[in-house]
Amino acid sequence: MMEVQAILLALIQGFTEFLPISSSAHLILPSVLLGWRDQGMAFDVAVHLGSLLAVVYYFRREVLAMASCWWRSLRGGGHSPESRLAWGIILATIPACVVGLLLGDWIGAHLRSGWVIAVATIVFGILLWWSDRMARLQKTEYQTGWRGALWLGCAQALALIPGTSRSGITLSAGLMLGLTREAAARFSFLMSIPIIFLAGSHQASDLIGSQAVMSWSAVGIGVLASFASALACIHLFLALLNRIGVLPFVLYRLGLGAVLLWMLSAQS
Repeated sequence: MMEVQAILLALIQGFTEFLPISSSAHLILPSVLLGWRDQGMAFDVAVHLGSLLAVVYYFRREVLAMASCWWRSLRGGGHSPESRLAWGIILATIPACVVGLLLGDWIGAHLRSGWVIAVATIVFGILLWWSDRMARLQKTEYQTGWRGALWLGCAQALALIPGTSRSGITLSAGLMLGLTREAAARFSFLMSIPIIFLAGSHQASDLIGSQAVMSWSAVGIGVLASFASALACIHLFLALLNRIGVLPFVLYRLGLGAVLLWMLSAQS
């Protein structure tokens, strides 16, 4: 993998991982436009590691407080808002894990296509717009409750469909629950920590078993570039979300989906 290619793909992955615009839709653009080959499993693990490090670093205070309070509640020390949020994040992780284990191979074989990504980019973009339009914008992430956490977890499981956008569908679900935009985004980011860790661990175990040849320079570039772009993305998204709302992202998704459909039609 050329260094320029590694940098570009890592920046795309890191920056789009946490925006409601579908990272998978963006990662097929270089292959369609430039004819680049698949970047390989080692690079996938690297960019997901970079994204994971970015979200953990950004929310390090919240993560430490949640971990401490969760451990205290596990030992019978009672519950706090932080421990309830931690239990909610754990509950929200379960649906995607179950669906991934049961249907992951089928989804990879039948739904990982440009057409599915393009259509999902448009459809779930419209859902994001509708969710924001109907939202009450009243609750914080600490008021999600176990039913809300389960609802958000089921939404996260839908993100296994390429083009859905994990960030987009969980933001939509949070808005439907009455969370404020920032609260829905924060819960979505915190939800990403265990799911990215588990998905990356699964990929890493497959990589070790495959004995694939790795380019360590591409792996290093992938980690650093995705970390930097993901960190910038999280900061900017939370800073701007209440000011600009979700409409710019919805319009972008509709345009991106239309461009993908046009390019795929031209190739067929």
